[in-house]
Amino acid sequence: MFITFEGIEGSGKTTQARYMVKFLQSRGHDCVMTREPGGTRIGKKIRAILLDPESKDMDPLAELLLYTADRAQHIKELVNPFLSAGKTVLCDRFYDATVAYQGFARGLDIGLINRLHGLILEDLKPDITFLLDLPPKVGLLRAWQQIKNGTRTGIETRFEEEKLPFHEKVRSGYLEIARVEPDRFRVIDASGDKHHVRDEIIKILSVEINRKYEI
Repeated sequence: MFITFEGIEGSGKTTQARYMVKFLQSRGHDCVMTREPGGTRIGKKIRAILLDPESKDMDPLAELLLYTADRAQHIKELVNPFLSAGKTVLCDRFYDATVAYQGFARGLDIGLINRLHGLILEDLKPDITFLLDLPPKVGLLRAWQQIKNGTRTGIETRFEEEKLPFHEKVRSGYLEIARVEPDRFRVIDASGDKHHVRDEIIKILSVEINRKYEI
């Protein structure tokens, strides 16, 4: 089973993915948690470039190609092998993030983005995607609080430093993607307490697991 977590900065994707690893392990599932960008050794180097605030002048097309390069390596080295081995893979961001950020927010041609993904994804698609949705002002406030208190690295702030309208476009993009693919997406209100969000995701995931494995 392939599960992805999407959302704007400060939405709690990483926290909730970690919660779900513990939940699934308690149900006897062999789980692997990964992330994009940076899920592989090569990907970590790409991540360092993409999220470095000193890369603020990066051309949007260069940004897109770096993300897809990271994804190509990630899929070949980690995602596909683990799925083939019967493991449940949980990923903090996947290709929907590229459509939302580089497509809807940066304004790159979504058709081009989809064609690039067609080269690297083949038939790979998440079984379920949790979109953790909240107002960008709330998410950014959370993100900067985490950076200031040291629970989140301060050297990967290129997107946090984007202006609010950029993040509004990202959120709108995500919601549009979810609207088009309602069977895959589950939109979660992430503005509340993280434990409440966790419990809501567990309820949904329990149903999905039962359906997939006919428990």
